[in-house]
Amino acid sequence: MNVTKAILFTLALSILGAVLGAWGGAQYVLRTINHNPPLHEIVHKKLNLTPAQQKTIEALEADHALKEHALEAEMRAANLQLAQAYKADPTYTTNVQAAVDRCHMVMGEMQKETMRHVIAMRAVLTPQQAKEFDDTVIQALSDQAQ
Repeated sequence: MNVTKAILFTLALSILGAVLGAWGGAQYVLRTINHNPPLHEIVHKKLNLTPAQQKTIEALEADHALKEHALEAEMRAANLQLAQAYKADPTYTTNVQAAVDRCHMVMGEMQKETMRHVIAMRAVLTPQQAKEFDDTVIQALSDQAQ
């Protein structure tokens, strides 16, 4: 194999790795977001919410669901952009790089939206409820880091 072919082969493997990494990361984020975490169970079953708290949290959850749905659609569009960029030129072009950057931006927005939602729910709780809530949030974030 001559030097040019070796460079092209290495470049192709690098691009494939970037594409698969972005796709895998997006799939992980979507799977994580789509299952009901322990936090949801804690809020609704163990915190003994008052009717007023329940009503406020239900409104927060409805708003969050709309934002989450929009971000999931944006992630699908970002993945499609990445697929199209790679299909057009299976090298690490500026289009591939832009599509990968878009995927990462959307993943970041998903995390930010989730944290805004968590903090908004916490604001509705009493100090005792907030303590159990915080313990659950910290545990969930720690578990995901492992």
